[in-house]
Amino acid sequence: NAAELTGKIISAGSVFIGNYSPESVGDYASGTNHTLPTNGYAAMYSGVSVDSFAKRVTFQQLTKDGLTNIGNTVMQMAEAEGLDAHKNAVAIRLKEQ
Repeated sequence: NAAELTGKIISAGSVFIGNYSPESVGDYASGTNHTLPTNGYAAMYSGVSVDSFAKRVTFQQLTKDGLTNIGNTVMQMAEAEGLDAHKNAVAIRLKEQ
């Protein structure tokens, strides 16, 4: 049963299910794309699609407690990378509390 197997697939550029889903339909008409990752890159990358060209914006909003909880970890990581301004950006905010 193909429906049972789809949940087990974790790395594939595109999966064509059933007798009426040839790869050529994905190449030309069904909305997926034939530009798919090769050489094992499907474990890390998806096929090229409209989403590949979409601009995304992420937002982060921490509470005082949130920064307190992760602040020391962030400062240690910044220090390890030699990014003093990153470390200080957290330290200043924690000192203001």
